[in-house]
Amino acid sequence: MIFIENEGNTNPKLNLALEEYALRNFSAENDYLLFYINEPSIIIGRNQNTLEEINHNYVEDHNIHIVRRVTGGGAVYHDFGNLNFSFITNHDVKSLSNFKKFTAPVIKVLNNSGLDAELKGRNDIEVNDRKISGTAQFSTGKRMVSHGTLLFNTDLGEVVNALNVKMSKIQSKGHKSVRSRVANISEFLKSPMDIQEFRQLLLEGLYEESEPFESYHLTPEEWKAVHQLKEEKYDTWDWNYGRSPKFNVQRTKRFPIGEIDLRIFVEKGHIKDFKIFGDFFGKEPVEQLEQLIIGVRYELEDIAEILQDVDIKEYFGDLPKADFIELIYGED
Repeated sequence: MIFIENEGNTNPKLNLALEEYALRNFSAENDYLLFYINEPSIIIGRNQNTLEEINHNYVEDHNIHIVRRVTGGGAVYHDFGNLNFSFITNHDVKSLSNFKKFTAPVIKVLNNSGLDAELKGRNDIEVNDRKISGTAQFSTGKRMVSHGTLLFNTDLGEVVNALNVKMSKIQSKGHKSVRSRVANISEFLKSPMDIQEFRQLLLEGLYEESEPFESYHLTPEEWKAVHQLKEEKYDTWDWNYGRSPKFNVQRTKRFPIGEIDLRIFVEKGHIKDFKIFGDFFGKEPVEQLEQLIIGVRYELEDIAEILQDVDIKEYFGDLPKADFIELIYGED
């Protein structure tokens, strides 16, 4: 395992560019670990509709960064009290969506620090039934990144202020509010420490989990490439917000794999535009599925036929195809 030094950068766009650059360009002969702490920001899941996930006026008034990441899942709030970890490894079918494998060493360090931490639900680390971490994954087909947040002493009030949390998500979790469901790691520590001390504690614990361990500093040429990726992708409106689709049919449902929100524009009986949003995890980009459905008659038989040979689970995880077809064209 090689630890990538991010040199103390706190710009979320630069840190996400660094993560993607390492994923796509660093040697496949090694596994990598990256830590980063971001300035106040909302990190949007790959498949989400940004404008519907944020409290736009609040975000503008408080200069909170908005950045889309390459992994699926839901929107999360970052600030200086949140430590992010990222494992970059070779792609492995058995490891994809196996959050237990990648959170296990982190959970072990937390347990050794006196926290009763465990993985629950799809991808959350909880202590005493309160969420302290969420994780997500992305695969290029050759390499994959498994990353997560660790709420250490985040301003939890800002999580509520900056995000538009949908009622369906609150109801599916069985809690009255997001604020009552999340917690900071610092609340459970027997001895107080700051986030830099916690970062060092976690790093040393992960060192013990994966020896030998070495640190790596990017070259000036590599940093130039990271900055170029940031400017060409993570700084752009198109990546972070994207075009809001024209639609006259909206169908939304929360499944065990997450929420799927469809925006469908039907004209003269045919699907002219089709957009998939949600906080689900999938291997393949949903854009492939969208393009397949555009042009099809908005009829149950036609939709079922075009999807006949499509493996829906590649896009959404463990979702039956019949459920997806019913969501597109059902009675509800």
